[in-house]
Amino acid sequence: MLEIQKLTQSYANATLALDSVSLSIPRGVFGLLGPNGAGKSTLMRCLATLQTPSSGTIRFGDIDVLAEPGRLRRTLGYLPQDFGVYPRISALALLDHLALLKGITGRGERRDTVESLLRQVNLWPARHRPVAQFSGGMRQRFGVAQALIGRPSLIIVDEPTAGLDPEERHRFLNLLAEIGEQGVVLLSTHIVEDVADLCARMAVLDKGRIRLEGATRSLIAELQGRVWRKAVERADLPGYLAAHRAISSRLSNGLVLLHIDSPSDPGNGFEPVPGGLADVYFRALEPSSRAAG
Repeated sequence: MLEIQKLTQSYANATLALDSVSLSIPRGVFGLLGPNGAGKSTLMRCLATLQTPSSGTIRFGDIDVLAEPGRLRRTLGYLPQDFGVYPRISALALLDHLALLKGITGRGERRDTVESLLRQVNLWPARHRPVAQFSGGMRQRFGVAQALIGRPSLIIVDEPTAGLDPEERHRFLNLLAEIGEQGVVLLSTHIVEDVADLCARMAVLDKGRIRLEGATRSLIAELQGRVWRKAVERADLPGYLAAHRAISSRLSNGLVLLHIDSPSDPGNGFEPVPGGLADVYFRALEPSSRAAG
């Protein structure tokens, strides 16, 4: 269990990147949703011991993460949003080097570890190719392989599917699902579908604050019967926004497709629609974070 209590990160210019964030993250894949600039990457860096928060506590099992960062690093796997690679080194040689840095000094153990990981992420056939020549999806899978060195029990992945094509995204999410059976996986993303497809529990972070937390299916169920939709003219949108609690709006065939939250039929041409995780997500955001488009 990963326990985060009242974690705050402020900067000298008075920017509050994290505002008293508290979360309890159990075994399995946990989704952290939020728009760009919500504070997700700051939280990931704090959890990965790359940044010290202004205040608060982080515990993973019996480890006080802020007091004993070295203990956490021995059981941590981290895939940041962007990671660099040596331009001419093969996947096999680079993963071997990273395994050595992670403390696997025995040549035979390291060889077995590297082969097992490359097979697990389906990169064994490409093991002699330079990682710099990999596609985006292949590079992300290599990132997972390096994050799994040493069989970590806490794995943090930050925006892992951004830019991947549908096939690579599907393969990558299946890989994370397998990993989540063995430990705690924290998936930080702004892509709602990633959380809907993968995460049993989730939270929404916006402007440094947790806006919503719970079991993904339960949060969706709580919204059933409350979501209504109507296609409106763009010029009429301000009036609808003033009269209803808007969830989201997006352009569709020259009109604005507006979703609102109402416990009963709002009339005026609105039709009921099943609420999905996108509605849960947008409903949790501050109105200033929602946008048409």
